[in-house]
Amino acid sequence: MRVFLPSTLPALAEALRSGQVGGSSSGESESGSRSESRSGSESKTATGAGTPDPQPGYAVTPALREAYASGDEEELEYAALTEAARASLRMLAHDKTAPPRRVVLAAEIPDEQVKLDARSREPARVLVTTAIPVDRLASAHVDDTEAGQDVRAASEALEAADAGDEDARFAVDGAEGHELGWYATQELSYLAE
Repeated sequence: MRVFLPSTLPALAEALRSGQVGGSSSGESESGSRSESRSGSESKTATGAGTPDPQPGYAVTPALREAYASGDEEELEYAALTEAARASLRMLAHDKTAPPRRVVLAAEIPDEQVKLDARSREPARVLVTTAIPVDRLASAHVDDTEAGQDVRAASEALEAADAGDEDARFAVDGAEGHELGWYATQELSYLAE
């Protein structure tokens, strides 16, 4: 299954150093949120103390297909990628020191390592139940440096936009108006420098 994993440039650098994406068992998901800590604890209880917490990803799910009834596979993958880019923006909101560039890693992951976790605003959301070796990455999608100002403004406005502030929503839309550039796996080390 093709899964889009939200990330940041420092998280990408760490993944390249460690040889895997994810694998934290601290109770904090890669998105910087502790919302997964309960399910992560349950996972550790059920499967052993060394099991990493599930990490969020985005894929073409039944809920996404239902939301985009007329979309073809390419359009559905783009919708999943867009949701992952929004999750990357949330990671940037939690890590003010990260360069203001959204990062989405595309990976091929066996279906049995992916659990559906669709939400009302995120029909493509899934949970990846294992760390992903970097050799499973197919590509990366990353903002150009010129998008930095809009991405930083969007990350700072995200909480207010979620609460319904129209000006903040406009700032978030400013970042989402930038297309993510495509990078081959052999180019990832240059991005992470």
